[in-house]
Amino acid sequence: MIEKDQTPLKICLLSYRSNPHSGGQGVYLKNLSRALKDLGHDVDVVSGLPNPQLDNDIPLTLLRSLDLYNPDDLFRVPSLKELSNPINLIEWLGISTMGFSEIFTFGLRSYQFLRKKYHQYDIVHDNQSLSYGLWAISRLLPTTATVHHPITIDRKIDINQASQTLEKIKHLRWYSFIGMQKRVAKNLSHIITVSKSARDDISKDFNIPSNKFNVIPNGINTDLFYPIPEIQREKNRLIVTNSADMPLKGLYYLLKAVAGISKARPIHLAVIGTPKKNGSIEKLISDLGIGNLITFTGRIDHLEFVKQYAKAAVAVVPSVYEGFGLPVGEAMACGVPVISTTGGALPEVVGDAGVLVPPADHHALARAITSLFDNPDHAKELGQAGYKRVMENFTWTKAAEKTVETYREVIRDHR
Repeated sequence: MIEKDQTPLKICLLSYRSNPHSGGQGVYLKNLSRALKDLGHDVDVVSGLPNPQLDNDIPLTLLRSLDLYNPDDLFRVPSLKELSNPINLIEWLGISTMGFSEIFTFGLRSYQFLRKKYHQYDIVHDNQSLSYGLWAISRLLPTTATVHHPITIDRKIDINQASQTLEKIKHLRWYSFIGMQKRVAKNLSHIITVSKSARDDISKDFNIPSNKFNVIPNGINTDLFYPIPEIQREKNRLIVTNSADMPLKGLYYLLKAVAGISKARPIHLAVIGTPKKNGSIEKLISDLGIGNLITFTGRIDHLEFVKQYAKAAVAVVPSVYEGFGLPVGEAMACGVPVISTTGGALPEVVGDAGVLVPPADHHALARAITSLFDNPDHAKELGQAGYKRVMENFTWTKAAEKTVETYREVIRDHR
């Protein structure tokens, strides 16, 4: 139902890389588009590759790129016909020189698409591309953007963890798009972000006044994440939902904690996903000698996902930093007791319904895990408290309602 005394809006959601398996941005796009549609608004999605997984009644325009990060054909050499397109050439040259040009070129393609269609929309909402093309679009019609967290933090962590000078230079080159994002963000009248922590960090790193931000927490899709009480939790079993080698996600520290705990008691860790072949995570597991204690599930459907949560005694979110922390909310929605770091916005999501430890501290993780294993009654209480917290505070309907309020502010300021 439309909010009282308000007319429906025609909304264009832009998202350069939007598959749910590509990260939180894809989850955000899918669930926000659904919730906005359910409020009675007209929603079109304009996306780059890989294809987003949207509900069938959400119209999608796919702006095709060279898709050079496609794992099935990674860094392929484009044909001469493809490179005759100037935007494709820019994309290829950028990536060939160790940059990440997808965001820039998605913006150009978006501007090409919208410059003849802008009159069809009341608002454009960008999902953290912040490209120069978006800057041009904002001259045509009201425009806002969601910044989930400042990518400057990813850059800092990656550079600090790089052991060689050449590797540090590669990271600096790859993150060179940040300058563009800072300049574009400063020219938007309103920026949406998902937590107070993210707002403060973006404001500082992007040099943008904090009063330009609207804090709208993400929702949790409780149709997909829910308790299954008939499945019994397995003693000493952990679950973590990130298998990536990215230092930001902190799996390194959880593996070190598991290795330490295993010296004194049984423990098993289920990792949702697949590690990078011959990557740092595989090497660490081998070096620690804990391969028999770890199960990587590979890609699984949502029913199997919630079953994995139901079997786990504890869910761990070891991230060094999160702008929001969807895995925390999803675990809590499944009634699993949660241990999380205090990195970024994670305490805002967990509240007092979980155990919080400092980021990048495997000793603290080990102590927290052992404590919950030894106190199953307390663990059960935390699981129940987490479920209640999600249901009361983090729904996509609430997120969509607050997002529409921001849209109307942007529209008023654009006139």
